Formats: sequence, C-alpha cells, structure tokens
Amino acid sequence: MTEFLYIFKDILLPVAILMAIGYSLHIKFELDLATLAKLNIYFVVPGFIFVKLYDATFGLDLFLRVLFFFILLVTLLGVISWLIARVMNINGGKRTTFVNSTMFFNSGNYGVPVNDLVFRGDAFAMSIQVIMLTLQNIFLFSYGIFSLRAGEEGKWKAALGYFKMPVLYAMVAGVLLNAWNVPIPEPIWVPANYIADSMVALALLTLGAQVAKLKISKGLFSVYASIALRLMGGPLVALGLIYVLQLEGMTAQALFIASAMPTSVNSAVIAEEYKSHPEFAAQTVLFSTVASMVTVTFVVYFSRLLF
Repeated sequence: MTEFLYIFKDILLPVAILMAIGYSLHIKFELDLATLAKLNIYFVVPGFIFVKLYDATFGLDLFLRVLFFFILLVTLLGVISWLIARVMNINGGKRTTFVNSTMFFNSGNYGVPVNDLVFRGDAFAMSIQVIMLTLQNIFLFSYGIFSLRAGEEGKWKAALGYFKMPVLYAMVAGVLLNAWNVPIPEPIWVPANYIADSMVALALLTLGAQVAKLKISKGLFSVYASIALRLMGGPLVALGLIYVLQLEGMTAQALFIASAMPTSVNSAVIAEEYKSHPEFAAQTVLFSTVASMVTVTFVVYFSRLLF
C-alpha cells in the first residue's frame, strides 16, 4: 500500500496535473494542436535527445545488452499486436497506430521517476533507464514516423522524409560530441538544457489538449485491447526474454519494470502531427497512464520477488 501511494503521489499526480492544465487551456482557448505537435517533434524532443546523449556515461557492454533486449521486446510486441489487430479487423492507419501504442512506452517522464523511486537513485539502474529512454525516442521518431507516413506517401518517400527530421541530427551530434569529449560552449549548452527540461511539460500539455476534444464513447474495445497489450503483455514478454537471455539482479529488475510503462505520450503527438487516428492514440495514452497506477505497482512488487 505504501508503494502504491508513493507511485500515485510522486508520479501519477504530477502527470495528471500537467494534463489537466493542457485540457483546461484547450477548453478555454481552443489551442492549435497541429502547432503543439510540431513544437514537440521539431524543437523540444531533438533538444531533449541531444542533451541526454551528450550527458550519458554508460559503458558499451551495458548498452549492447539493453539494446539487444530492447530490439527483441519491441519486435515481439509489434508482431503480437499486429496479429491481434488483424484478428480484431483493425485496418489501415488505425492498425499502425494500434501497433505503435503497444511498442512505444513512456520511458521518460514516467519511467525515469519510477526507476528513481524503486532503486533510490542508484546510478547503475538509472543508466539502464536512460538507455531505454534513448532507444525509445530514436525508435519512435524513426520507425514510428515512417510507419505513419508510409501508407500515405509510400515507403521510399517516407524513409527519405526521416532525413528531414531534426531528431536524427540531434542524436548523431549528441553521440559524437560525447564520444569525442567535445566541450559545448555555455551560450549553447544553457538553452539546450532549457529546451530539454521543457519536454515533459509540453508533451503532457499537448496530450491534455488532445484529450479535451476526445469523444471517449468511440472505439473503446480497441483502446482496451491496446492497453492490455501494453501494460500486461509488455511485462510478460519482457519476463520471458529476461529468462531466455539469463539476465539477473538489478539489470533484470530494471528492464522488467521499464517494460511495464504506459503508452508513450509522443505516440499521440506523432499521431496528431500525421493525422493518423489521433483520438484513438490520445485515449490509449490517457487510459493506459491511469491504469498503470495499479499495474506498475504490481510489476514493481513482483520484480522484487522474481530477481
């Protein structure tokens, strides 16, 4: 019960407050959601990824282990959710958004605080979460955008379109400058950190504004299926991979918990940007975030019993 209250007070409540602000602002001023989505994709997220990668201190061995686990996890979740979407007769762009809502989980503004709370600020555990966060952002803003654009524009055009995304160059710059120990001048580093620090607030404000225009009575069965796959399927698949890969201790525990996070806020952001069933995406993020208050608590509890 104590952990349940901690997770609600320290993680869910701040998330809910920021979403409520976005909701209220949209009700009062009718915010331009397309502009908010562009601010996230072309301004805030690139800055966030650049700063996190430049600051990263994890070793190559840990990175490769987490990378292999991550690739297997999202691939299996993608295949399972695609098959279930097909059985449920979810087609076209909605199927893509359905699959994305399962593969893309909130490793940042939700996963990082959970990790910090569970492991009491342990540097090794946080390194694992930062790697997951980085991989999630790279995957979401590469394959995630490609999958949404490919249906409308064709695969080649969608692939070429990724090279116009600032996220790619922010990622490359962050990695190279980190590897070469290149110092960044204060006039650049200070605003870069301001941009990175704004990501959580702007992403959740955007989600709250999206929620304000939802018609929640529509298509709830597919939303529930997506939430079940994300919150229960994710940890179950992760658990199987942990045993197959023979991961142990804090590494296994951190990866198991990381896999249980709700649907990524940015999956709703890119759905809004590319007009791929944004209402469905926003409902999935909203309901999975609320439901995770219970499911993540159970995953944290079982992680201590299993590893």
